[in-house]
Amino acid sequence: MYWRSVDGKIPRGRDSRFCKHASNGMCDYCMPLEPYDAAYQAEHSVKHLSYHAYLRKLSPKTSSSVAQALPPLSPISYKVKVPCPTGNHSSWPAGICTACQPSAITLQSQPFRMVDHLEIASQDIVERFLQAWRATGLQRFGWLVGRYESYDKVPMGIKAVVEAIYEPPQEGELDGLTLGIPWEDEHRIRELAKSAAAPLTIVGYIFTDLDPTPEDRTKNVYKRHAQSYFVSSLEAIFAANIQKVNPTPSRSSSSGAFGSRMVTAILTATEDGQVDISAYQVSEQACAMVDADMIEASVEPGVVRVKEEDRSQEAARYVPDVFYRYKNEYGLEVKKSAKPCFPVEYLLVNVTHGFPQSPNPLFRSTKFAIENRPGLEDQQVETVLSSLHQLGAPSLQDTHDQSKHSELARWLSDWHLVAFLETTQLLSPDDMKVLIRTVTSPRLLEDPSSLDGFMKTDGWQTLITFARESAPARPSSSAPTNLGAMDDEIPQDVFDQIAAEEAARGRGSGSSSRIRICPHCTFENDHGGGDCEVCGLPLG
Repeated sequence: MYWRSVDGKIPRGRDSRFCKHASNGMCDYCMPLEPYDAAYQAEHSVKHLSYHAYLRKLSPKTSSSVAQALPPLSPISYKVKVPCPTGNHSSWPAGICTACQPSAITLQSQPFRMVDHLEIASQDIVERFLQAWRATGLQRFGWLVGRYESYDKVPMGIKAVVEAIYEPPQEGELDGLTLGIPWEDEHRIRELAKSAAAPLTIVGYIFTDLDPTPEDRTKNVYKRHAQSYFVSSLEAIFAANIQKVNPTPSRSSSSGAFGSRMVTAILTATEDGQVDISAYQVSEQACAMVDADMIEASVEPGVVRVKEEDRSQEAARYVPDVFYRYKNEYGLEVKKSAKPCFPVEYLLVNVTHGFPQSPNPLFRSTKFAIENRPGLEDQQVETVLSSLHQLGAPSLQDTHDQSKHSELARWLSDWHLVAFLETTQLLSPDDMKVLIRTVTSPRLLEDPSSLDGFMKTDGWQTLITFARESAPARPSSSAPTNLGAMDDEIPQDVFDQIAAEEAARGRGSGSSSRIRICPHCTFENDHGGGDCEVCGLPLG
């Protein structure tokens, strides 16, 4: 909605060589450029127009209200029209004609992209995601939780800002993974993310494709490059399915939706063996071909296979002629049939990525255990209650220590903790909305009263009650009284051992003259014999 309210034109300064007018004038050399200007695009190496710039290019320049009311976008469809618009024959697969069959397809680079940039709010988000792979060597998958913002590096651009990664149930393998689509908690996670101070949503997904080199386990195999592939055919078809079920609402489309802003992010090896992110989307042609069941993955990862036509009643599939263009060794453009297969690059749209120079993530902590990592990290209510007790949360309402308030606020501001607390049912749905809205507040750490609203909820009082009751009791005689908060870190069995030793010393104080310590095993002998009761050696 932001780009619909501004003209999006590219401002230009006064040209000292050609501008001859006054400072308040304007000419062809300094007037703002349209956001889709081809010369600006070539000069700044902008490969794809932004979605809104592309929309502006298609929109009519006339002032006619009738022309402006017509939607300029039409979603691509390669399916046979059923029933036939002419009505002169039986519906497919019993009959087909030029009016209902799709036209021949020529694959070409998509001139626009729905998302121009992928921004990870903090490097800690990626590091925590990578910890599972570093510990097990198995590949991981996660959904990107974030929001969309304007992106000023591209005319009328849009960027996806990732604030957290949610890991669904999955089975990782050394060279792949298995997960269920649709995932079980999708509705819950979307509703929870929507309640943040800055409403969040699922902006894409990320997965690892890392294989350590045999010679040096600290480096990874460089497998994705121009001579092999950037995205495999199987991954491209998966991305098309995800984008297809997550369309972008648009009033500029005849169907009310156009394209998708779901981004595919891959953690893979660079040429020097380090780990980096690559971001992509697939084109609208790819989504339409998958929707028409026309393509499938190939054994060769960089090649997409076109399916055979099928006229059976159960699985009817019409496949029109498919072509793609490329430049041959003489530099001439050649048109070639895409059957039976074609390079997967014709379906990809590149998306830039990066990290902010001054990170300011919504969630200030990433230390809590991550969901669905059985045996590696376990999310437990006992861990939450123990942490609350160590942070002094039960007595925090009676003190005005700002440092303790900030420490508790930082600990609570953790996406994985918030998502876990919702599953415990200790907090009501309304209390969960207050919690996530509080812990994503921009002034959470600066404002000492930021937690006051959440601390007044019934859910917080329930947590504090459980934290008090689950706190370990300290022995009154043996526990040190001058350690302050440090005694929370000392195990209970240490205090029990101290108490037992003090009691033993109290019982033996009257007969300490009869106790002889063995110089060999240090056992305390209280008998009158000459040998140790344990090791049998002379007491000396």
